[in-house]
Amino acid sequence: QVQLVESGGGSVQSGGSLRLSCAVSGYPYSNYCMAWFRLAPGKEREGVAVVDSDGVTAYDDSVKGRFTISLDNAKNTLYLQMTNLKPEDTAMYYCALENTFSGCGSWPDLPYAMDYWGKGTLVTISS
Repeated sequence: QVQLVESGGGSVQSGGSLRLSCAVSGYPYSNYCMAWFRLAPGKEREGVAVVDSDGVTAYDDSVKGRFTISLDNAKNTLYLQMTNLKPEDTAMYYCALENTFSGCGSWPDLPYAMDYWGKGTLVTISS
């Protein structure tokens, strides 16, 4: 049984930093696309960052230069380092995993491609 468990959320002031973690267990394959998504009140779920099993990463324009996605294979943990946080980054953050040999697909299709989801961790940024 595949499980994804996020942690690291919290409340910080604008300009601060947080590191989110996503512990992955039960996934037996070496091929994947892993992603961070976020859902803010009144907004649609959006992809934030992705990394595939070849190490290729991609970011939403709104977080480029501020967020970094990484994966520690030894610890089976996905990270999202977030710096220079803004109030508009306030959201529930979810990690997700797709069982794929093809890398991460097109950005609009990402949420529908994911096979497994965590329950989320809340990030609140105050101005």
